[in-house]
Amino acid sequence: MIERESTRRRTWLQLLASETEPTSGVRAAMASTFDSKYAEGRPGSRYHGGCEVVDELEELAIGRARDLFGAGHVDVQPLSGSAANLAVHAAFAQPGDPVLALRLEHGGHQTHGSRANFSGRWFSPLHYEVRRDDELVDYDQVRELALVHRPRMLVAGATSYSRSFDYPLLREIADEAECILLVDAAHLAGHVAAGLLPSPVPHADVVTFSTNKVFRGPRGGVILARTEHADALRKAVHPFIQGGPSMHAIAAKAVTFHDAGTEEFADYVRATARIATDLADALTARGLRVVSGGTDIHLAVVDVAALGISGSEAQDRLNRSGIVVDKAVLPFDERPVAEGSGIRIGTPAATSRGLTADMIPAVADAMLAAMSTDDLATHDRIHREISSLACG
Repeated sequence: MIERESTRRRTWLQLLASETEPTSGVRAAMASTFDSKYAEGRPGSRYHGGCEVVDELEELAIGRARDLFGAGHVDVQPLSGSAANLAVHAAFAQPGDPVLALRLEHGGHQTHGSRANFSGRWFSPLHYEVRRDDELVDYDQVRELALVHRPRMLVAGATSYSRSFDYPLLREIADEAECILLVDAAHLAGHVAAGLLPSPVPHADVVTFSTNKVFRGPRGGVILARTEHADALRKAVHPFIQGGPSMHAIAAKAVTFHDAGTEEFADYVRATARIATDLADALTARGLRVVSGGTDIHLAVVDVAALGISGSEAQDRLNRSGIVVDKAVLPFDERPVAEGSGIRIGTPAATSRGLTADMIPAVADAMLAAMSTDDLATHDRIHREISSLACG
């Protein structure tokens, strides 16, 4: 199965917004002897013995993240971005408290109030939306909902929203409503580290992100926060939601944060954004509509209704043609969530494997051809062509 997955990744074009290719240094750290060390607790205060080296390791990862983002408090123990978000809710809210976040159908994440998730089952979700005319966040609505409902937390961030956020304005709203401002920067933190987007850290009470989307790191989460929130957040991670951390992942995070301070990383992130813009523009030129008219980052959401198919059908046809994307629900979508009317495309994995801007017209042609037919022979032909396009 490992060999089959390696082959799949070599011969399919990976256009998933939440995936990239870890560096060799990250993979070496993940496969290191740290994978077998149990280190429940914190540096200098562990439950298990033999933690001298891993204490130094965790402090190294914390220090590198602090240098990268300028945060007062850093926690590298969360096992995922979702776990980091759970810890923030646990630190600042009680069950039943209102939490205001971007509506899921408009780009928000399941940890921002999905009824199937802890955030929607244990807390009282409130949702702001994007505007119909330009599909950008409606900050007037954010302010109105915050002042009327006085949520315990205001959440900014998204999983399928391709624009940056106005952090100074969100800070102003959070102060007016006297609530905690959480920025879920899962898809934005890599761009911030590379200096390509404004940082939420000076404005937010807490910032969470994962290290496996734009960052070429391991699967894992990180919490950045103001110093005054450190104690509450530490206790929320351990012992409230986690036991021992994954020390091999923390080793890989330390490698990731070192790499993220290099010009090579900045060039890579810049390329992911440029290629995403080029692909969005190319699909627009071929008759498809891109939500909000484009993208500021490495992902875009594309309306496929003009082809007479659903997002799930588009995903299936593209996958049979060797192009991997996610189906997506559009803002104000009339299709059910399981189908959606769009696809979400992302460029980190393909960029890390060699996709360049000059290849984008061919990729866009292949995508349109694949989505326009259900003919298996055509899909097989497109797959053979795609396999030679920066996938190997």
